[in-house]
Amino acid sequence: MTENAADKANTQAMTVVVTGASGRAGSRVARAASAAGLTVREASRARGFDWEDPTTWAETLRDADAAYLMYPSDIGAPAAAEGIDALAREAVGLGVRRLVLLSARGEDQALPAEEALRSSGAHWTVVRAAWFAQNLSEGPLVEGMVHGELVFPAGEVTEPFIDVRDIADVVTAVLTSGDGYAGRTLELTGPRLLSWREAVAEISAATGSTITYTPVPTRAYGEALAGFGVPPEEVELLVDVFETLMDGRNAHVTDGVREVLGRAPRDFTDFAREAAAAGAWKG
Repeated sequence: MTENAADKANTQAMTVVVTGASGRAGSRVARAASAAGLTVREASRARGFDWEDPTTWAETLRDADAAYLMYPSDIGAPAAAEGIDALAREAVGLGVRRLVLLSARGEDQALPAEEALRSSGAHWTVVRAAWFAQNLSEGPLVEGMVHGELVFPAGEVTEPFIDVRDIADVVTAVLTSGDGYAGRTLELTGPRLLSWREAVAEISAATGSTITYTPVPTRAYGEALAGFGVPPEEVELLVDVFETLMDGRNAHVTDGVREVLGRAPRDFTDFAREAAAAGAWKG
């Protein structure tokens, strides 16, 4: 067997656990990993896995080779570091040595969870991602946009929005590269900076409809969330995170996607056109 054939066979024999497999990023990771020939084991409550119930972890992790970790709610949540620490150590104890953690670029609150992974004994890789482009086409922000307005506490700061398919492709490349990215923290961004106002304008152009962007103070946004019934602890976390991230610290691009994949990241214009064609912002 040639070296390339052996590598391919090893890849096809890999089993990877994908947490958050029904979410925006995790679903793409599952698809990309499967397309690359990996055996994907989706970890979700529907399949018996629960982040809040450690007794459910071993059955999902046992006999797997690697795992993609995405902490629910937010990687900066107070419980995230403890959860990542416990799950990573159980994974390592069961022989799952290669772990990839999805983290948030520029989010100080995420650093304890990242450190928990590093100290677990795993062959770890942290993927710090910019703001998902798909956060504007899937999830709670879409409803307002369907009605012609995005209200958000981003001011006029710029962000290198990243297509989550690029995150999935990078995670898959990391998982299939042996230990090539072990012990690395990768920062992933899109190819250019856009303000939220400019991003919404591109979506308007793609849909042929008028969508406006209305910036609001972070605290006022938190009060609005509370009024919609979001639990107080979640509101406080989101306010804290937004106040951190929307100060301009992320207003630069990186070469992370090109370094791993050898190509440029997908452009926001292409994302907007594809999502519009799929009906993302139709009522």
